[in-house]
Amino acid sequence: MPTDTTAASTGQQAAGTSGRKKGRKGRLIVLVLVLALIGGVAYGAYWSVSTVRASFPQTKGSITLAGLSGPVDVRRDGYGIPQIYASSDEDLFMAQGYVQAQDRFYEMDVRRHMTSGRLSEMFGAGQVDNDAFLRTLGWDRVAKQEYEEKLSPATKKYLQAYAKGVNAYLEGKEGKDISLEYAALGFENDYAPGAWTPVDSVAWLKAMAWDLRGNMQDEIDRALLTSRLGPKQIADLYPSYPYSRNKPVVQEGGYDEGSGTFEAAGGSGDGDGDGSGSGDGTGSGEGAGSEIGGGTEGGTEAGAEGDASGFESQLTGLQRVLEDLPTAVGVNGDGIGSNSWVVSGDHTVSGKPLLANDPHLSASLPSVWYQMGLHCRSVSDNCRYDVTGYTFAGMPGVIIGHNQDIAWGLTNSGVDVTDLYLEKITGDGYQYGDKVVPFETREETIKVAGGASRKIVVRETNNGPLLSDRSDDLVKTGKKAAVDSAAPDRGDGYAVALRWTALDPGRTMDAVFAINRAKDWDDFREAAELFEVPSQNLVYADTEDHIGYTLPGKIPTRAEKHDGSVPAPGWDPDYEWTGWVDQDELPYEFDPERGYIVTANQAVVDEDYPYTLTTDWGYGARSQRINDLIQSKIKDGGKISTDDMRQMQLDNSSAIAKLLVPELLKIDVDDPHVREAQKLLEGWDYTQDADSAAAAYFNSVWRNILKLSFGHKLPKELRVKGQCLWVEPVNTTGPADEAGKVRECGQRSASQAQPDGGDRWFEVVRRLMADEDSEWWTTPKRGTRPGAENRDELFKRALIDARWELTAKLGKDIDSWSWGRLHRLFLDNQTLGSDGPGFVKYVLNRGPWKLGGGEATVNATGWNASGGYGVVWVPSMRMVVNLDDLDKSRWINLTGASGHAYNAHYVDQTDKWAEGELLEWSYSEKAVEDSTTDTLVLKP
Repeated sequence: MPTDTTAASTGQQAAGTSGRKKGRKGRLIVLVLVLALIGGVAYGAYWSVSTVRASFPQTKGSITLAGLSGPVDVRRDGYGIPQIYASSDEDLFMAQGYVQAQDRFYEMDVRRHMTSGRLSEMFGAGQVDNDAFLRTLGWDRVAKQEYEEKLSPATKKYLQAYAKGVNAYLEGKEGKDISLEYAALGFENDYAPGAWTPVDSVAWLKAMAWDLRGNMQDEIDRALLTSRLGPKQIADLYPSYPYSRNKPVVQEGGYDEGSGTFEAAGGSGDGDGDGSGSGDGTGSGEGAGSEIGGGTEGGTEAGAEGDASGFESQLTGLQRVLEDLPTAVGVNGDGIGSNSWVVSGDHTVSGKPLLANDPHLSASLPSVWYQMGLHCRSVSDNCRYDVTGYTFAGMPGVIIGHNQDIAWGLTNSGVDVTDLYLEKITGDGYQYGDKVVPFETREETIKVAGGASRKIVVRETNNGPLLSDRSDDLVKTGKKAAVDSAAPDRGDGYAVALRWTALDPGRTMDAVFAINRAKDWDDFREAAELFEVPSQNLVYADTEDHIGYTLPGKIPTRAEKHDGSVPAPGWDPDYEWTGWVDQDELPYEFDPERGYIVTANQAVVDEDYPYTLTTDWGYGARSQRINDLIQSKIKDGGKISTDDMRQMQLDNSSAIAKLLVPELLKIDVDDPHVREAQKLLEGWDYTQDADSAAAAYFNSVWRNILKLSFGHKLPKELRVKGQCLWVEPVNTTGPADEAGKVRECGQRSASQAQPDGGDRWFEVVRRLMADEDSEWWTTPKRGTRPGAENRDELFKRALIDARWELTAKLGKDIDSWSWGRLHRLFLDNQTLGSDGPGFVKYVLNRGPWKLGGGEATVNATGWNASGGYGVVWVPSMRMVVNLDDLDKSRWINLTGASGHAYNAHYVDQTDKWAEGELLEWSYSEKAVEDSTTDTLVLKP
């Protein structure tokens, strides 16, 4: 059992302003608890100040841990960020497990219950449907296969050491000693956390892969759109990528037909030339695919003419399940992106590379990231790591960061690694070709806190698990799915299966450690080959002044008729995946002549690349802005500094405002109040600062343009839940009124609805601008507000509607308007902060923060234009690595190191994050020593 030999004074861990804020908050919680006791509030009656502080970590003195081979130092700075020093790999990762459990075990416990489909064990019957869906995906089963069959002995050893450290922390502790949330859960059930396992760590990679899975949402949406829109209209809403305007990631080099490999132009590999890697992908296939939106031209059988209500309802049911998944799983692929770019020493003040990264994810409390340094006192065969950066609590190693030789960053590639298949089911099997094949089945038991266990049966086809089994709507309406004459008889109905690369065991956990110890480009490329799922853009820089980019991943190839844009007929073998893109064929760049590389979810390669990586790239608004910012700095020999990189990360410029504002200012407005608002746009520089009234008004106009042009024309399955319209009837609606119209109400959550206002919608509107009489620019009169028959009339209506919307939200006086008053970030605890009692929410949640930035800007504080202006995803961290002097690198997290409410480090970085500041990032032993405020020694 761990033995505390020196008590830590948790109340003295804060420094400076953070300490003063913590003190005020500490007094506030004491006051609230006292009032709760006086008022007889049930929850408060059991709590005290000691309950709140019981789980705070010991950060000073020493603790004895059985299993260590030598002493380990844990040095924390004024923000509670730990730097661990050990003499062996096993001790290093054991200590990492112990320290992360000190700060974040509740978060870790929730994550492992989520990935294994066991949330009901903690939170009761309300999570059974989520558990059933996650059991159907089978993340923990795949993680177990990876651990047992795929991972290297060294990786297994590190995972075991990490688990040993977590369990050393848990030993002898009750729930209330671990986290305040367990104290709250104790009122509902007798749940007690179990031991940590290596598989628990591996499974979290599946959750992150799900969050970054590609175009599954677009597949669903395109199919649902067929209930109201024709092929040409759907194609309007999914335009092709604008290669002529927004550059892809890889701009030099290309695919060589002769050798069948991708050849970089600027350099090729090992610092002097090779670097081709040693890919062992199997089967290159013949993937071709059509242009974006091409799948809707006739599409698959699932999109054929006829009564399509069955298939649409199936997909609606699937969408409903996706929306109900916990926030920790992400925003289900919508809007998720990231920025990362690297600049060579030719263009920097120091003469060595600079690398920036800020991944965009759902806002969570605590942040999904945990900052940490892992240092071997002496790097040797026995202890191979000297790495620092952003980790996942619950997983050993560093995900994004740098070691002594290289730095790396990640962004989502958007590569399509998921396909939905419509399956014809009959009895105990499904049709494949001209045969009926039996399902693979397994029975799962879901234990429920405070209730009876539930049993489910998971059925799988050759294309993957049947997601439709998890929804009554999907089961019933699957019997009505529309197909063409070539499809098999309906029989007992159709189901929806998911084919996804992450459901095959892989080696991504091996990749994490290999990257952490890589010394050069060759090492990095070799390590990246193991990074199978999720497929990510990896940018690279090293201390020898090399920069690079590589696209790793297990990426499927498809037959020519199947481009992955819409659900496919599972009974037809011609729609199967045909193999994998070989690693040697995947795009990369090394030391490009231009001297920089930008990845921000844009297209990776140009149109000449022989494989269809996806039909749904991001459209490049952010990436091109970053390209332009870099070029503006380096023209005429200018040099870029670390702070320049930070300033680029904060760029708020709106690409859609630059397009629309000149046209909006031409509109003749009669109403003096609307004209007063319109004047805000005169002279506006298109930057969306938090205090900008012009940004507030423009974004409201943009939202109303989208609503009037597109939102009212989309089917109910894509519109905001509760938003009801009288529309022309189609085969999915109910009885009509006397005017021949029917009332349809939206069915999608506000954070998931369309049009969301992202850069796809930028491109849609851009291409319609010249067609002033397009049918999209029409909208009916409503009350005293005019209808529109063309573009300028609709713009006028949007100017009017925006004025009165903001009057209602912000007041009549436009001098009081600001973008930050609309665009606010709330940080909610991932479980009880969302669904717990009001008192518990008050204790655990924080905010709001008034933010600048916006959708598809470099400072990407995402909001959904259909649902409102609130922030739904954010730069989850920001970092800039200086390869000339690693101690001059800078970083920031969304929240803080601690997951304990009212600990000094719960949200002590958030104010600085919101202001765009970065913290000093100590790396060398001297810099770490100088920044250390608390030292804990772990003794064997």
